[in-house]
Amino acid sequence: MSFLIPVPGARLSRDIADYPEGIVIPVNKPLRWTSADVIRKLKFAAIKHFGKKNLKVGHAGTLDPLATGILLVCIGPACRMAQSLQDTDKEYIALVRFGATTPSYDLEKPVDRMFPYEHITEEAVRVALPAFLGEQEQVAPLFSAKSVDGVRAYELARKLYRSGAGNLDTTALETLHRSRITISELELLDYHEAFFSEEVSGESTSSDKRTPSSRIHLEDTSALGLPEATIRIACSKGTYIRAFARDLGEALGSGAHLAGLIRSRSGSFRLSDTLSMDQALSLFELRKL
Repeated sequence: MSFLIPVPGARLSRDIADYPEGIVIPVNKPLRWTSADVIRKLKFAAIKHFGKKNLKVGHAGTLDPLATGILLVCIGPACRMAQSLQDTDKEYIALVRFGATTPSYDLEKPVDRMFPYEHITEEAVRVALPAFLGEQEQVAPLFSAKSVDGVRAYELARKLYRSGAGNLDTTALETLHRSRITISELELLDYHEAFFSEEVSGESTSSDKRTPSSRIHLEDTSALGLPEATIRIACSKGTYIRAFARDLGEALGSGAHLAGLIRSRSGSFRLSDTLSMDQALSLFELRKL
């Protein structure tokens, strides 16, 4: 792969022909931004910079709005590599909160059920994790980008949720296909009953306020004082960490939801390689003469 990977502070030539293999920008996606939001903003900047209205810009793997971390943005000929970049293994840092569930398995929707959690301990979590290693079948979350007969699962789920349809889970789950995934590594980094950890929340440090994120709802379940575990997860493409949180809660005889998520690695790209949205946008600014 010989495409350009810009570094912070760099400036791009105004001629896309100078990058025959294209450009890949590893962006640290801001919290509450959709992957499409990132592409829309960078595509506008790139088209204006290079003067090409038909310039292709895409990403190599969707990242949920309530997650942050590596989103690989492909520009020009690099879009041909998007699928191979997407097919690589991933690593996440997840904050799993026990004792409560939400319909979306994360903080997009409010808590719908509370569960006993007094029996959950750090040792219990350590004992439960090895059962999730290896190849396995996983049911995608209802609120996901998985395609169901040409319709995104989250579109179906949100329609059912807004309509107040009863038995939401089983109704929507019947339409979802199970996927084979592989979890190669699991590491319990921390376990505590403290409030929400800002370090693991993935809150973006970008100063860019021009964001459409206000439409993405973010619940706050930290005040419930529930036990929570910070877990590093290395896995294959297509693994839903929200579904992992759901399944871990069930394995522990309780409920759980994802309270924070960072994609810390995508293939050979690591979080330390990423650019903030401000830095990514500055790549397209004209050099000062």
